[in-house]
Amino acid sequence: MQKIHRSPLKKQQDRWGFAFAVPALLFFSVFSFYPILNALYASFTNKQALSLNPPRFIGFGNYTYLLTSSTFWNSMRATAVFTLGTFSALVIVSLLLSAFISGLRRGKTFLQMAYYSPAVLSSVVAATIWLLIFDPRGLANQAVNAVMNTPGVDHDWFINPFMEQLSTMFVYFWKYIGYFVIICIAGMASIPSSIYEAVRIDGGNHWQTYWRITFPLLRPTVVLVSIMSMLQCLRTFSVQYLFTLGGAPLNPINVITLNIYHTGIRDQRIGRASAMSIILFVIMLVLTWMQLRGSRSEEVSY
Repeated sequence: MQKIHRSPLKKQQDRWGFAFAVPALLFFSVFSFYPILNALYASFTNKQALSLNPPRFIGFGNYTYLLTSSTFWNSMRATAVFTLGTFSALVIVSLLLSAFISGLRRGKTFLQMAYYSPAVLSSVVAATIWLLIFDPRGLANQAVNAVMNTPGVDHDWFINPFMEQLSTMFVYFWKYIGYFVIICIAGMASIPSSIYEAVRIDGGNHWQTYWRITFPLLRPTVVLVSIMSMLQCLRTFSVQYLFTLGGAPLNPINVITLNIYHTGIRDQRIGRASAMSIILFVIMLVLTWMQLRGSRSEEVSY
């Protein structure tokens, strides 16, 4: 096999490229790779937060306990319900809103800023705002009662399990829909205008243009939005945590991240909480791989 000789300039460029990549590699190693490996090790021990005794290796004891724990399976159910409800709404509505805003001649900038503004807020601030809105005397009850002509009725946003789950989904949807709409609009803007001109010459209407031109060419953006929204939903924590502090029942919205927090911080069982973290990490990894696999390719040629 013929040996490839690199020029001195190429070698120098490679060295500089590696030098600039080292800080990022160190950052991810310290703040991402090491915590994952440390959590993996802790998941095989009985490590406790404030215990002076060294952690004892117990093998798959934590995982065996979780697989037989009703609280853990309730967290899996709550996470699945929240993710499916919020994820599907974010992807579908972001595609529809981005198509609507892109087709406007006036007001595009204003609508983009209006939809994106909630994404600037922290999850704690967003949850606090909606805690006030979902209050029995808040705007949510007033708006629903005005539409349904049921004055004075409390719709139990924090008491009824279904309404409680729906309210957390709505808060997350309100906060992140603008972020994904902006991504979809950017993806649409990257499609050459000459393609749309050819479609108009051939007599294609708006519906045919979207489903046969825009949507297929927007596939890389759709894959990006679906993966980001799914991971964001699986990592949800702040909204559920603040809702429970506000008096909402825990079980309907006890997502796995909230269960990890309670197990590790309140119950001080770091090993068991680490095992749940590893399970969540594997779920996120598998679902991301399945979406990338299902999309076949992220590249689209015009």
